[in-house]
Amino acid sequence: MNSGRSGGKARPLGAVACGHPQTAAAAEEILAEGGNAFDAVIAAFCASCVAEPVLCSLGGGGFLLAQSSGREALLYDFFVQTPRGRKPLQALDFYPILADFGTATQEFHIGLGAVATPGAVRGIFSIHRELASLPMKRLIEPATRLAREGVTVRPIDAYLFQVVAPILTAKAGPRSLFTGPDGALLAAGEPFRQPRLADTFEALASEGEALFYEGDLAEQLVALCRAEGGLLSAADLANYRTVKRKPFVTHYRSAEVVTNPPPSCGGILIGFALGLLAEASLHRMDARSEERLLLIARVMDLTNKARVEARLEEASGEAEEAAAAARLFDPSLLERYAAEVAGQGSFTRGTTHISVVDAAGNLAAMSLSNGEGCGTHLADSGIMLNNMLGEEDLNRGGFHRWPRDSRLSSMMAPTLATSAEGALFAIGSGGSNRIRTAILQVLTNILDHGMSLGKAIETPRLHLEADIANLEKGLVEGADRLMAERGCRTIDWPAHNLFFGGVHGVARHPDGSFTAAGDPRRGGAAVIV
Repeated sequence: MNSGRSGGKARPLGAVACGHPQTAAAAEEILAEGGNAFDAVIAAFCASCVAEPVLCSLGGGGFLLAQSSGREALLYDFFVQTPRGRKPLQALDFYPILADFGTATQEFHIGLGAVATPGAVRGIFSIHRELASLPMKRLIEPATRLAREGVTVRPIDAYLFQVVAPILTAKAGPRSLFTGPDGALLAAGEPFRQPRLADTFEALASEGEALFYEGDLAEQLVALCRAEGGLLSAADLANYRTVKRKPFVTHYRSAEVVTNPPPSCGGILIGFALGLLAEASLHRMDARSEERLLLIARVMDLTNKARVEARLEEASGEAEEAAAAARLFDPSLLERYAAEVAGQGSFTRGTTHISVVDAAGNLAAMSLSNGEGCGTHLADSGIMLNNMLGEEDLNRGGFHRWPRDSRLSSMMAPTLATSAEGALFAIGSGGSNRIRTAILQVLTNILDHGMSLGKAIETPRLHLEADIANLEKGLVEGADRLMAERGCRTIDWPAHNLFFGGVHGVARHPDGSFTAAGDPRRGGAAVIV
């Protein structure tokens, strides 16, 4: 794992944790120049589009949970939006592919008919206007340079290329980038360059967000969708806005936890699980005990059931999603499930995360996703467009039944926490449905068991869903037996695996020192500046 804590260095400038060393280097460069945490997270996002191309793109979306020093936290929602219009299914470029994870396959739907209105470009410019201190041109420079010079493919990158090979080789644009002269996908150790994306970054630095939403790129995207079976219109792009939301706040063990509010459900499900644990004695249990494992499993199971009872899956549109969230936190429902805890009564979407803290105490937790990508680049821009309308877990009612012109929900849950001792944490994770269980376990490792940030992230994890218990090696002796006794089918993972998410976190301690840790499951990187 890549982690560390500041100590001997006088007056450190900040800390960064994310999914790639080059993503971290971009943020480090900006912090060293005097930029704040929000400058750094914008630079890191742009670099992530280059260094983590399967997980992050200008054609996707995400969330920033931002806390300026001395102010309340604010959530910037720049996730994708459903189109304003529909077309008959037979008129859409929309088809299934199989992603091969080696031990299992998973079906995804791609094509231009799977593309929702991207929010990433609007999002970073909105954040820049309100929170950043350096010019946007300067923040984009590290990514532009990286795209031209290239990044070396890591083993985890090569693995992801193989997993989504049908997407990366579907069309000429992506295929020319991700394969070599022999037609094979790039392998670990080979250089990966994106000169067209570098040109796009330079154009964005010069022309601003209008390039994507009203200018040449917008016109090209609308023409592409019109000609080849997509749904996006000029109105979809021109009317897209970043939405600022009041975060969801809960308290646990004298700590304050702040996370993503509705219409996304990942944050409130973390809050619900913490509410169930609040009256239990988790902090008195050994972190590797059978008792703790069974309690965490029980809470995961009950949170899944409460999600169904509150009808979170049936909600469509922000008003219904807010009502479903209110049902989830109805005192009678929470008390009933908490009583069950006390009495023991009755595959991977492309996501990445960046956490930054600076010396002034500003915190930035940014979670990002492009789905798996739709298989098509936006003209010659080098931008892989998202496939969020082809994500089964974002379209529970069936494909192309979404409410028009509405934010899609997400499991992404950038999270801030303040411990009873005054330490400030910014964390988040990739991993689709595993996001909330990964963050829950890291939080309880820190707040209940006093683990360091690095150890809290590295500790083996459980993920329980639909009576299937996924168990990382080293979790608890006899974990498979314990889960089988409670009626679960068990899947034993022989080592750390990206299935269990990738939690990247930073902390600022009361003495002014910093900690940063990247998750080894997803090639995480961390740096103290």
